[in-house]
Amino acid sequence: MHVKFKVQETGQDIIIATTRPELLCTAALVIFNPKDARYKGLEGKTAITPVFGLEVKIEQDSEADLSFGTGLVFMSASAGDQDAIRFLRKRNIKPVQAVGMDGRMLEVAGKLQGMKTKEARQEIISLLEANGLVSKKEKIMHSVPVCERSKDAIEFVAMPEFYLKQVEFKSDLLAMTGQLRFIAPKSKQLLADWISSISIDWPISRRRYYATEIPLWYCTDCKTAIVPKGGKYYRPWTDSPDVKKCKCGGSKFRGEERVFDTWFDSSISPLYILKYHSDRKFFAAHSPCTLRPQGKEIIRTWLYYTLLKCYLLTDKPIFRDVWINYHIVDESGRKMSKSLGNVVDPKKILEAFGAEPFRLWAAIEGDLTKSDLKCSFQRIQGEAKTLTKLWNVARFISQFQPGKNAKIVCAADLAVVNEMKRLIETADLSYAEYDFHGPAVLAKSFIWEGFASHYLELVKTRAYNENNAFPKEEQDSAICALHYCLETVLKLLAPILPFITARLYRELTGKDVWSEPFPEAGKLHDISLTLNDLAELNSVVWKAKRDAGKSLKDPIAKLVLTEKFRKAEQDIKTAHGAKTVEYGPGIVAQA
Repeated sequence: MHVKFKVQETGQDIIIATTRPELLCTAALVIFNPKDARYKGLEGKTAITPVFGLEVKIEQDSEADLSFGTGLVFMSASAGDQDAIRFLRKRNIKPVQAVGMDGRMLEVAGKLQGMKTKEARQEIISLLEANGLVSKKEKIMHSVPVCERSKDAIEFVAMPEFYLKQVEFKSDLLAMTGQLRFIAPKSKQLLADWISSISIDWPISRRRYYATEIPLWYCTDCKTAIVPKGGKYYRPWTDSPDVKKCKCGGSKFRGEERVFDTWFDSSISPLYILKYHSDRKFFAAHSPCTLRPQGKEIIRTWLYYTLLKCYLLTDKPIFRDVWINYHIVDESGRKMSKSLGNVVDPKKILEAFGAEPFRLWAAIEGDLTKSDLKCSFQRIQGEAKTLTKLWNVARFISQFQPGKNAKIVCAADLAVVNEMKRLIETADLSYAEYDFHGPAVLAKSFIWEGFASHYLELVKTRAYNENNAFPKEEQDSAICALHYCLETVLKLLAPILPFITARLYRELTGKDVWSEPFPEAGKLHDISLTLNDLAELNSVVWKAKRDAGKSLKDPIAKLVLTEKFRKAEQDIKTAHGAKTVEYGPGIVAQA
């Protein structure tokens, strides 16, 4: 609504738009933008507020928005929003409380006293209209802070609190972010933007029941604050201070009832891990921590406050790497919350699928450092099938025991080992970047699409070697390659699937997978044949059999192979029942 103010010096009316007319009772200033030529003549004059008759100065200030209302803005000392709070602090205007803790107008509101804010708003509008002080009313869309749960509008009340200095350290903290390695680089900018936006010191006290108590007492005579000795947890509302008398001679004390902001505690978690207070030698040897893993929504709280607090205490970053994860959201992509009723109970997932399929799904579904993941029971169930496949592969391989001096010499075996070496190299690089998605996807692909479906099917006859169709050396080569690939993939998946990998590895080798060194890729074997080549060959043969209406177990009349398959010819003939094998420019299967 547009309300008429009176200029004291000239008697002219000025029109000011407001969405909070009930706060006219605490008007502190009228401002206009320095670029607004319409009001240059008002600079330094006094405005009289309608109804309440308060005298307030008219001044220039860039905070005034030329596009809002008439360009003139009245600023209330009882801040109606966060922008108003920042303005009051910038102008050093002492807050005046217009709304009480019960949500009703206080004595300063005159006739509006005792009314709820909405009632007071309607009443002041009626008073203004009755006196001809409203020039215009219109409906507009504007932001109003509301309670997350009740959705009621939030009123800001100025109250004394404890603050920790932070504004003066902004440049130091911004410089410190350059010393940290962010796994997702854009997360670094989120932190930098937050630090740059800070305009006040950190209010560290809260007025609620459950939190860490602030260890202070006050002398009831002189109000001096009594700070106890460190090393003990105090509850000042029930405990006595560790002094009998105040310096003034008073012997009665009142315990502090306010508590710390929760981030004031959690911000020192790295210091606790590093035994900052209890073992300085340990701290010196192991500081800083390697990693801070956390969610994106607490960058401005846990991450920032940890950097601030630990910097103030140690003058350096308290960890080297920062890994910021996004969220698991519902199937529609919405963040889970009680109010939306879309929370997925993790216990139900564990009961239905188990923890390991859930872990594998979380790793495979996407990169949590880049985007949210949509929770899908169907896809979690799909990863349970991957674990079943891994279990069945392990059960098959466990029936063969590799010889002590066995070597991998056959072409197909060398090809699959080369593929595993490539997987090791990629996984090693990925894990170094805290990337679980890449290794999980590649390992799953290797198990399903290469190892189990193609290589294992190709060499299982040689591994069994029931009729001694293959030399013992070639049988041992197959068994050795099977064990090498399985044991290696278990090691690669152990950071993602700690339990099933430990179980299978112990049953296969009698050893603890967690005590084993991470696999090393080493040099690739000098062979042109690849696992992809074998997969392509199998696909061509299987298609030819299907097209001819034959079973995959039926023999095939003729195979034409390229030269790279020559050293694996016996495996191929045996696996596919090929009656004749010839060589040419491409793969041809005649069923």
